[in-house]
Amino acid sequence: MSDKTVQLTTAQAIIRWLENQYIVIDGQEMRLCGGGFGIFGHGNVTCLGEALHEVQEELPLYRGQNEQSMGFAAAAYAKQWLRQRFMFCTASAGPGTANLVTSAALAHANRLPMLMLCGDTFITRLPDPVLQQLEHFGDPTYGVNDAFKPVVRYWDRITHPAQIIQSLPNAIATMLDPADCGPAFLGLPQDVQGWTYDYPEVFFEKKVHRIRRQSTDVAELADAAALLKSAKRPMIIAGGGVQYSGAVAELTAFAEAHQIPVVETIAGRANLLDTHVLNIGPIGVTGSDSANTIAEEADVIVAVGTRLQDFTTGSWTAFAKSARFISVNAARHDAGKHRSLPVVGDAKLALPALNAACAGYVAPQEWVDHAKAQRAKWVDYVADNVSYGDNRPNSYAQAIGVVNALCDSRDRVVAAAGGLPAEVTANWRTLDQGTVDVEFGFSCMGYEIAGGWGARIAQAQREPDKDTIVFTGDGSYLLMNSDIYSSVLSQKKMIVLVLDNGGFAVINKLQNNTGNESFNNLLADCPTVPQPFAVDFAAHAASMGATSEKVANPAELGEAFKRAKASDKTYVIVMDVDPYEGWTTEGHAWWEVGTPHVTKSDRVREAHVDWESSRSRQRKGV
Repeated sequence: MSDKTVQLTTAQAIIRWLENQYIVIDGQEMRLCGGGFGIFGHGNVTCLGEALHEVQEELPLYRGQNEQSMGFAAAAYAKQWLRQRFMFCTASAGPGTANLVTSAALAHANRLPMLMLCGDTFITRLPDPVLQQLEHFGDPTYGVNDAFKPVVRYWDRITHPAQIIQSLPNAIATMLDPADCGPAFLGLPQDVQGWTYDYPEVFFEKKVHRIRRQSTDVAELADAAALLKSAKRPMIIAGGGVQYSGAVAELTAFAEAHQIPVVETIAGRANLLDTHVLNIGPIGVTGSDSANTIAEEADVIVAVGTRLQDFTTGSWTAFAKSARFISVNAARHDAGKHRSLPVVGDAKLALPALNAACAGYVAPQEWVDHAKAQRAKWVDYVADNVSYGDNRPNSYAQAIGVVNALCDSRDRVVAAAGGLPAEVTANWRTLDQGTVDVEFGFSCMGYEIAGGWGARIAQAQREPDKDTIVFTGDGSYLLMNSDIYSSVLSQKKMIVLVLDNGGFAVINKLQNNTGNESFNNLLADCPTVPQPFAVDFAAHAASMGATSEKVANPAELGEAFKRAKASDKTYVIVMDVDPYEGWTTEGHAWWEVGTPHVTKSDRVREAHVDWESSRSRQRKGV
């Protein structure tokens, strides 16, 4: 090994090291880091900014408008690349970095890699207290950046230039680990960024990374096979981990070999095509009658690549208490949930092994026919739900149906938070695998447009002739919309559907469903709003450089969508939808929410009793 060294600043060394990290995807070698999103301030512009300027072709830096939205874009980028590539985010010390906490939590909840290179206070403390420093009176080492510790998988504060020799590889190893995947945070004190060190040249040698595929334990596999072969009413829950593993083909082969009905989680949407005979639909609170019906009756459930979130499990009321679970998951933490029989390992390896171990087993035909019949009913319901005419009020479902009928099979759909995740999950008919991004791990308002931008950056690198289609409500649009401008600036076209229902309509629906009066959700019900008025979203989007128009109904939406497809820049289409009518009313499992045990309202009391009546079906577990 060479003893040669090179003198670099800490910031220069970080960037040079990132520049030389590679991965092979589909036989093509490419940089592991696709670049970054950045907003400069005094905490990162002078040193990290200087280092990034030198590699702007190799590691392109996208100028963000808001640090939180930069993090959302980075998360969506990683999701589009199936966690095989990541982006970094750089923000200044103080409020700039603090703005990334929410997006770090989103990446953590969704198990997505994202590297944060954030300014920090001076390690010498000589100029303390400095601009934007948050002083902790009893602990001078404690600051804003410590707030990231609960929401990242890897955290470090670089107090000496040599530390990155250990810290950077550890951060990357965490981000690429299928079991521990998530965001990594490096706090970079402003003085340390500019300090120099004689780094060994070998540290910057080109490295080609590979994502680990963990084989399953033989005993765990045998136990799982024995249980599955005893099943009279088996079912598979396919989660987002199936796609991250690249195991869609293996999942399909496994289901077909044993004729096991498949249901999908929100993150697992677009594992199977809508037309696959064993695709019984989405499961859970925002699921389908078909999937939830067979879930209640299944005796053995194979959960693949899912963390079994409450929207999947109906707060653990969606299954028979006697049902047995087999959980195939790369993460031990997820594989053992709720007394599951764990199969810890990579789905692409585990499913063929379980397939072979279950050779000869086929689910009873009566059960399979029952599941298919339930799905046929749901298909009919969705067809009616997305239809328009007969003076039906405009709805989310209708807009989804219009886009679904006109989009390309490889276009990517992005949604998050509010009512649209439920409506997209229930009503979207999958045209191709891996084309749906419904962010519901953290259910974060504001992800939609920012995430669409990040997804489009990734999509443009893989399928530049396809579109990224964003569904957002007026509430999320108002929360975070500036990446419409970012997409126009960077020439990364999106199609954005803004469906305006006059406020936070889905939470108003929950408010009403629990017996409460409408209050502070719809603009019309805000006592501090004397004269509500509608925002001109089309004009607002146009002011940021997008092409935009407002349509009156789904028929006009279809024509506008065709124009958006033909456009070469970001296109925003606005349509009003009814806040009360047109919701998908079928397919809902019970969901645990806190309701008042004591109240002056008879309606609230009655709703509490009704809501609690389903608790007896709740499975108790860990």
